[in-house]
Amino acid sequence: MNFEDILQNEIHQTTDSTVRDAMEYSLMAGGKRIRPVLLYEVLKGYGIDPSLGDHFASAIEMIHTYSLIHDDLPAMDNDDLRRGKPTCHKQFDEATAILAGDGLLTYAFEEAAKTEAEPALVLEGIRILSRMAGPEGMVYGQCLDMAEETGRTDWEALKKVHKYKTGCLLSAPLMIGAVLSGHRDEAEALHEAGDLIGLAFQVQDDVLDATKTADELGKSNSDERNEKVTSVSLMGIDEAVKTMNELYDLAAEKIGGFRDFSSTSLIEVLKGIQSRSK
Repeated sequence: MNFEDILQNEIHQTTDSTVRDAMEYSLMAGGKRIRPVLLYEVLKGYGIDPSLGDHFASAIEMIHTYSLIHDDLPAMDNDDLRRGKPTCHKQFDEATAILAGDGLLTYAFEEAAKTEAEPALVLEGIRILSRMAGPEGMVYGQCLDMAEETGRTDWEALKKVHKYKTGCLLSAPLMIGAVLSGHRDEAEALHEAGDLIGLAFQVQDDVLDATKTADELGKSNSDERNEKVTSVSLMGIDEAVKTMNELYDLAAEKIGGFRDFSSTSLIEVLKGIQSRSK
């Protein structure tokens, strides 16, 4: 069963309702599925059957989707387009979109708990996911991002936003993959790699937002409208591209340094992300 079928099957385990329709609308709207792929690649790199990660991969994608639904709301970025389709609150309404995000977030932890592995490993994976997604992770990053919308920031402050808002949910699958593989001692080093990937990914997003149209990207570009400071506005496109590539290279170097880990496939995935056009 491919990952799209897994997601579809799991969302259909919930009670039929308008909220479920909205959850499914956003969850199954496409997307690059980068976070599940990272989890699967870590498991494979440690010689573990990647299907062990199905439930955590689904949970991470649910949390990522919830964050996009809420990020698009009028009270946040007020975007109308996501993944080439109307945002959840435009397709349904604001109340339904809020509930859809709430539903995906809470259902994600039920989903993760289904993992058939040693209970202590599953519990540690859930703890990591909670920390990376919550007020010490992605939610904290969103808080920082909203506080910086006035445009008063610098590169160090912007890096802190990206470390939490983007890096944490890219670190989570790497860390959880290590834990489920019995390599808990390497989880924090993978967290560092995830931070580098997250920062590179966000700089790349800034470059794409500055050089592509909303139609090309399949999403609204609200940064300029909201007067947000970005890596491009701080350092220019050429320097931003250089910084992005340096960060991806550093992440690949760190991933390639783990013992008893076959890193080739994961690094190839990283190169694919580095060359993305949206």
